[in-house]
Amino acid sequence: MAGRTSLLLGIVILISCISVRAQYTISGRILARDTDVPLEDATIQLKSQRIHTHSGMDGRFSLQTFQATDTLYITHIGYDPQTISWSSTSTSLTIQLVPAPVQLNQVVVNDSRRALQQVMQIDLKTNPVNSAQDILRKVPGLFIGQHAGGGKAEQIFLRGFDIDHGTDIRITTDGMPVNMVSHAHGQGYADLHYLIPETIKDIQFGKGAYYAEEGDFSTAGYVNFSTFNRLDRNLLKLEAGQFNTLRTVGMFNLFEKTGEQASNAYIAGEYQFSNGPFEAKQNFNRLNFLAKYNVQIGQHSNLQVLASTFTSKWDASGQIPDRAVKSGLISRWGTIDPTEGGTTSRSNIAAKYRSKLSASEDWQSNFYFSQYDFSLFSNFTFFLEDPINGDQIHQSEKRKIYGMDHRYTKQLYGNQADWILTAGMSLRHDAIRDIQLSHTLQRKEVLEYFARGDIDQTNAALFGSAEWRKGHWKLIPALRVDHFIFNYVDKLQPVYQTQAAQKTLLSPKLNLVYTPHANWQGYLKMGKGFHSNDTRVVVAQEGKEILPATYGADLGAIIKLHPKLLLQPAIWYLYMQQEFVYVGDAAIVEPSGKTRRLGAELGIRYQPFNWLYLDVDINYARARAIEEEKGAAYIPLAPDLTSTGGISVKPIKQLDINWRYRFMKDRPANEDNSVVAEGYFVNDVLVNYTRKNWALGLQIENLFDTEWREAQFNTESRLAQESSPVTEIHYTPGVPFFARIKWSLFF
Repeated sequence: MAGRTSLLLGIVILISCISVRAQYTISGRILARDTDVPLEDATIQLKSQRIHTHSGMDGRFSLQTFQATDTLYITHIGYDPQTISWSSTSTSLTIQLVPAPVQLNQVVVNDSRRALQQVMQIDLKTNPVNSAQDILRKVPGLFIGQHAGGGKAEQIFLRGFDIDHGTDIRITTDGMPVNMVSHAHGQGYADLHYLIPETIKDIQFGKGAYYAEEGDFSTAGYVNFSTFNRLDRNLLKLEAGQFNTLRTVGMFNLFEKTGEQASNAYIAGEYQFSNGPFEAKQNFNRLNFLAKYNVQIGQHSNLQVLASTFTSKWDASGQIPDRAVKSGLISRWGTIDPTEGGTTSRSNIAAKYRSKLSASEDWQSNFYFSQYDFSLFSNFTFFLEDPINGDQIHQSEKRKIYGMDHRYTKQLYGNQADWILTAGMSLRHDAIRDIQLSHTLQRKEVLEYFARGDIDQTNAALFGSAEWRKGHWKLIPALRVDHFIFNYVDKLQPVYQTQAAQKTLLSPKLNLVYTPHANWQGYLKMGKGFHSNDTRVVVAQEGKEILPATYGADLGAIIKLHPKLLLQPAIWYLYMQQEFVYVGDAAIVEPSGKTRRLGAELGIRYQPFNWLYLDVDINYARARAIEEEKGAAYIPLAPDLTSTGGISVKPIKQLDINWRYRFMKDRPANEDNSVVAEGYFVNDVLVNYTRKNWALGLQIENLFDTEWREAQFNTESRLAQESSPVTEIHYTPGVPFFARIKWSLFF
């Protein structure tokens, strides 16, 4: 007891000693000069102490200095940088930034995560998200594959992972989780189709499990999408293209009030229809609505409320066996089972409260609720199990998600060093009813239930970090504590019984950052995480490691060789203790054993002229199972070499031309690499001509009409006329030459 008292007393004395010098508070507001609109996320740097802060949603900022006079350097993507002098006699500052073309010299290399976000903002402005398929592709090194008619969540690849639909990447939108735990189709199922591309304001991402605030699913990394808080202008957009494709988008301001009680609201909607290139028409329909309200509460707090709803229905051509195409049984765009397809819907409501408690303290709270329905009919094996009726399966569920998270940040300034302390907690509960896998006939008749039950899964977490800054160095130790509660009721058992399990996990992190110069920064990131698992895996693996640990490290840098040239090299390593997978298509648990991944990445951004922007990302990963024999340790479908990039040209003020490419090398489709999933090199182009009140665009996917395979699996199947099964590549052909015309009206 005496030892604990002495320790607490020492901590109190240490914190008390940190702030012994006279401090001055610098506060102000950042506005756009042309519109007087507050600018969020402007970077305000204090040159005397190498510290910085960022403006809030209302444009306000505050920081502290030990100097009676100081110099501030203010930057924001899309605005000219500004340097101003400050003295202790100054009142609150009002700083107006002048709009300027988006340029690389607006990126500030003093915070690796912030710098990546700023680079992403430039990427978004020079090459905006143009479709739901583009959303995740914006993350460097991340690839997707669609294989069910456009309505099913995409298959994701990143850092040597076939992530399936989201098992090892954490995705959120406006603070709401996208990943579905213990999903009917697969753990971590992440369907982003409820997000309207034109509403995306920002994309934040990070790779590796190095961040205490990012928990479940963040093994390979995380992606956070943010929608606009306000609209600069109203938008009405119409698109029409091949394959009977039609899309319309509307975004409308409802009101905007200025002053101390500033508030605004807008609504957005999207409708899309397409038959796709397949012989079996997809009849794909999607309808989205979003409403967002923001209000300033006094000078230091704001509240944001969001509501959205989404519904989608489609017919799918399914994956086709290579032999059926080669034999002429079907064409490349044909189908074996035309009754595949599905429906899904999701409605969300969320509230975010942010408050500047003092010059050195911030608070943020998030609350959210989602209601979700899912129904999917698939047939991957055709007549392998049932030669009479076929092997069609039905996966479905109804779900409600309740959640909240809170975060407190405190800055401490001292004689020798500065600290930023962060503490937070989160709580999420998923109530999943009638989650099932069944054998069906023509989408109408249930022939047999393979799995059926109810799931309740809860995740409570605490996290904290202490960022210590001195001179050129920054050290960030962090700790996350997760507690999971798993409950499953198997409705196929004759006697009612709840299968239950609990698990508590500690995930320490450590980031070391060295910034010897304003134009480059090196970092070493290390962290322990865990492989996310389905409730049905957990209760079936009683006595085993149900949430196996992962250990990773990144060594990299952000280097600005020139104001117009930015490099992002990195090498990384990841060890996984186990990769239990619940196969939703078969209702079985597959353990994959210990795995090791290592790789290297290089990102290049170059803007030699204001009208020319080039970007390239090259990613290499080597993924292997540790306990398997040499030559049989490949991880199926894990990509090893990928690259994305493009060129954005603005020859005149009104004209934008964007060319994009994506490349994936051939990769193993089974453990001994005897079956190969073919790689591809695909090119897209987008041309936009924009005037003050309207814009006309042409988007072409697969410019050179390359024959490529978007999704590929090494699957055992049997066709109706075959006497024995065959194991080979089954695939969904990638989109052919696909042109769309877009017309937009601004008002």
